[in-house]
Amino acid sequence: MFAPLLIFGNKFKLILNKLYQKSPFFLFFLVILQSVFKITRLEEKKKMTTLTFKPKLFSTLRHYDRKSFTTDLLAGIIVGIVALPLAIAFGIASGVTPEKGIITAIVAGLLISVFGGSKVQIGGPTGAFIIIIYGIIQQYGFEGLTIATLMAGVFLIMFGVLHLGTIIKYIPYPIVVGFTSGIALTIFTTQIKDLFGLTMASVPSDFIEKWIAYIGSFPTIDPWSAAVGIGSVAVIALWPKIARLNNVLSKLPGSLIAIIVMTIAVLLLKQYMGVTSVETIGDRFSISSQLPGAQVPALSWEVIKGLVSPAITIAILGAIESLLSATVADGVIGDRHDSNTELIAQGVANLASPLFGGIPATGAIARTMTNINNGGRTPVAGIVHAAVLLLIFLFLMPLAQYIPMACLAGVLVIVSYNMSGWRSFTSILKNPKSDVIVLWVTFLLTVIFDLTIAIEVGLICACLLFMRRMAETTDVKVISDEINPEEEESDFQLGNLEHLTIPEGVEVYEINGPYFFGAGNRFEEIMGALRHQRQHPKVRIIRMRKVPFVDSTGIHNLTNLCLMSQGEGIQVVLSGVNEKVQAVLHKAGFDKMLGEDNICSHINIALERAKQLI
Repeated sequence: MFAPLLIFGNKFKLILNKLYQKSPFFLFFLVILQSVFKITRLEEKKKMTTLTFKPKLFSTLRHYDRKSFTTDLLAGIIVGIVALPLAIAFGIASGVTPEKGIITAIVAGLLISVFGGSKVQIGGPTGAFIIIIYGIIQQYGFEGLTIATLMAGVFLIMFGVLHLGTIIKYIPYPIVVGFTSGIALTIFTTQIKDLFGLTMASVPSDFIEKWIAYIGSFPTIDPWSAAVGIGSVAVIALWPKIARLNNVLSKLPGSLIAIIVMTIAVLLLKQYMGVTSVETIGDRFSISSQLPGAQVPALSWEVIKGLVSPAITIAILGAIESLLSATVADGVIGDRHDSNTELIAQGVANLASPLFGGIPATGAIARTMTNINNGGRTPVAGIVHAAVLLLIFLFLMPLAQYIPMACLAGVLVIVSYNMSGWRSFTSILKNPKSDVIVLWVTFLLTVIFDLTIAIEVGLICACLLFMRRMAETTDVKVISDEINPEEEESDFQLGNLEHLTIPEGVEVYEINGPYFFGAGNRFEEIMGALRHQRQHPKVRIIRMRKVPFVDSTGIHNLTNLCLMSQGEGIQVVLSGVNEKVQAVLHKAGFDKMLGEDNICSHINIALERAKQLI
């Protein structure tokens, strides 16, 4: 009766032993899974409702059933198959070996699903990181990349702990589109050599020099490599139309089909036609299916200081892409992700991935949508996806040496096209000039220089334009004769609806909008212009009922105005100051300089005070 169970148990133990012998890394995978269920039980017992770090996995497992597992299992297997060619392609394009891309997808994919704030997010290496990873490796080596990724992981955890998740989502859209399109063009540019099999001693790093070198090397094009590369692009592009005819075929990604077809084609060409000019992964890299153990790099303060900027770029880019992916997923499944928990999970993933030889990772929109479209509704699908990649890595990785480099270049060409967002780019060109400027600046800096500079300058441009727009929203007007009660709803709560006449010798100014440095300077300009046109009043009323906040520059300008007015024998009276602004003024000691009686709650009291002063 128990014989089948005993046989199954013994076979299962043999499989586990074999997996462990392949690499101690597998123990890490098991420990993570074990900790998931332990933490879930602890959460149930302690009811950790006050924690801000609340992974979605723990809440979904409470009501998990066999039906949910079946759909998640199928979705996870499909996503794992989809992720395989992308992980290999992203690893090679980033300047590292193919297995490092898969290791990243396994480690980061597992941790992002376990600790993430989204139910369906699939994490791993993405095209957005290719350019910055390649640049870091060229300058600092792979150890420098490891340190930068670890630092980025720390930054991401800090973002989540400090509740910056919602703020990061508000980075201007033109910046996101600009550097995304720039990355897409740069990725496409890096694949030209492999796509056409060009013979080149070296490929320049500069964008313009790279294209000059390509044009000069085009006579060396290999027709067989070009046929494989262009054929791969065609297969991936046409596969969705072919796959519609069969439900099973629709589950398979076009990139995987292209790799299988072109790999077999190249093997047949080599075997029966003697074609050896098509370079494969095995010709360029030595493939290993041995998962590495955890290794901590040697840290030095000088290297850390030099890598702060790239690390922040990795962190910001990872945060933006992961939260964008989670937001898109929310709209499809009707859920709401926890952005701060998601950032912490991304940070944990980027801390673990480099320790096992991986590269930076984040949430991947394409793989996340594949997960959703195939029925994945809980983080278990992401865990299954990582397990599938682990099994493929351990038992099928040596077969990757036969994959043509031209085919992987074709895969990345499609990735860059999908990533370019050219429709979004062209639509922003119809927006206000300020948005167009930010878009082009970010795009051109990404292409011509690098992503770090592009993000920094793009954010600075966006901040400057934002401050300019805020300053433009603040209006300063002069009320000369009387105040119309029909336009003064908030200040006429005492029942006095008569027109308020401004007494002779009194000037009334009204500030509409935030009173910060831009508005403060405009107010000083208006005051200076009127000073030469009018006689000096005895009282100057400044209405601030529509001022939501005031900054240090606004306080400084108000202080200068009061001191200047007092020097001219003019008393300043503030009207309609709200509680928040009044608290700021009080903290700055403004009430002592001006006098508490001269800070009034509404215009009626301010006018009465002005009459008393006159």
